[in-house]
Amino acid sequence: MATSAASIQKERTVEALNEVWASIGDLLARLTGEQWHLQTPLPGWDVQDNVAHIAGTEAMLLGEPAPDVEVDRTAVHIRNDTGAFNEAWVVGMRGLSPDEMRSRFAETTARRLDALRAMPQDEWDAESFTPAGRSTYGRFMQIRVFDCWLHEQDIRDAVGEPGHESGLAVEVTLDELTTAMGFVVGKRAAVGPGNRITFSLTDGGVIVRQIHVEVDERARVVPSLAAPATATLVLPVGVMTRLAAGRVPVADVRAKVTVVGDERLAGAVLDNLAYTI
Repeated sequence: MATSAASIQKERTVEALNEVWASIGDLLARLTGEQWHLQTPLPGWDVQDNVAHIAGTEAMLLGEPAPDVEVDRTAVHIRNDTGAFNEAWVVGMRGLSPDEMRSRFAETTARRLDALRAMPQDEWDAESFTPAGRSTYGRFMQIRVFDCWLHEQDIRDAVGEPGHESGLAVEVTLDELTTAMGFVVGKRAAVGPGNRITFSLTDGGVIVRQIHVEVDERARVVPSLAAPATATLVLPVGVMTRLAAGRVPVADVRAKVTVVGDERLAGAVLDNLAYTI
């Protein structure tokens, strides 16, 4: 179940970052030189660019300045200032070799883990900028788990090596994803009052997480529904996360989604599931 920003657990979230960074590091150690330059589901970014983005964001959080490089603001995948800022780190590391990238990733994430483990609780709970707006630093780190795990899956999809589809980092990723489902159902999909949506997420055909959204004056995530769902969407965790992140078109994965109840309403939700920037 998702937690509120004020109650995001520091030890659990930092351990999830440790897990996802270790998993990425193990994956990078096995890549050939050619695999570093395979295109990922993200337009404009190959495998190395995804690694550079993760390492660059963590370097920024350590206080390092962004590289002084020229960014092509006309590129189709750069849609705003955040995209341009991210691209500076990517462009700045494009000349590095695979070994240099592995070292950069390992060194930066190790320093971040040290900094996070040493962070006092009051700093963890303090108000902070996050990609989702003003919240706590802890919420920002929960979003970092979500982001890093998604980029790991981008890399895995590019090189054809699926994995890390369960574990603490996935649980924290789903915690973060859950926080957006009221917005997705109520604002993006414009589901009207009196409706109830359930997302039943599966791993190997077994339901591992349910997210319930009730719509009255507004759409809100609830622990359980007061009445049967108007529509239930049953889909694998990997399909849900890729749709929410805009990595795949709905048509490409629609056969993997089972709908129980109102098909039209479920279709509207699926068509508007992508919400990340």
